[in-house]
Amino acid sequence: MESHEVMKEVLKKTSAKQIAAEMQLSLSLIYKWAELPVDDSGSGTGSPLDRVGQLIRITKDVRIAQWVCERADGFYIRNPHNLPPGQALIPLTNDIVQEFADMLAAIAISSADSVITPDEAKKIRSRWEELKTVTEGFVRAAENGVFGSPPKEPEKK
Repeated sequence: MESHEVMKEVLKKTSAKQIAAEMQLSLSLIYKWAELPVDDSGSGTGSPLDRVGQLIRITKDVRIAQWVCERADGFYIRNPHNLPPGQALIPLTNDIVQEFADMLAAIAISSADSVITPDEAKKIRSRWEELKTVTEGFVRAAENGVFGSPPKEPEKK
């Protein structure tokens, strides 16, 4: 979805007047963000969504996306690389199970003394993020047909 499409949807649920007032911007500028850009002239009225996208592209720093996600009460998970077609299903399923086991081990080790320190919490978070990434890779592969169709049974005569 393009930024102007996102803004158009947002303006269906949130008042443009409210946004303009709270951001101390003109109402016309808010509506302009919901329009298809005419060209790439860089007139200075670029959507804040486009500017965040540019900042991420220029810096290649995912902490910006993480910051935005945290403001929306969520988390940023990097999409995994696309898997080529024909991947074996069982090893990838085992990867998810292993990541889950690793996360549970991190939790068990950290909570053995009934206290979880900030460093231990970071380790748990890291394992959790890795589990989500591996699982997302599996789900995307399934959605993209990487695992293919089951073999057809031979016709019986």
